[in-house]
Amino acid sequence: MSHPLRTLVWFYLSAWLLLGSALVSAHHGWGWATDQEFEISGTIVATRLGNPHGEVTLDVDGEQWLIEVGQPWRNERAGLTDELLAVGQSITVHGHRSAREGERLVKAERLVIDGQDYNLYPDRPS
Repeated sequence: MSHPLRTLVWFYLSAWLLLGSALVSAHHGWGWATDQEFEISGTIVATRLGNPHGEVTLDVDGEQWLIEVGQPWRNERAGLTDELLAVGQSITVHGHRSAREGERLVKAERLVIDGQDYNLYPDRPS
């Protein structure tokens, strides 16, 4: 491979790796959420459970809120089953909301369903 072509390949490969890692880090960390504890209650109207993390959509007084729950292994460890996160279930979510003004997105730390706590992050106070 010629020197200019090799340099170009390395440049694009490096740029792709840096961009990819930045996007993954931005989404899967907690940096997008506020530091303040947040609580919201509503009824589940949609679910998408699986990797990289599950999501439930809550109806809260006519507004739709997207709640990020844990990865399948984290949900299982907390005692959450797919049935507990089914459409029609009423839940209270404790966690952190998006720092973007107007965005109705919450990263759940703990869920309360039928009076039972399901702590997704037992090492974090919530």
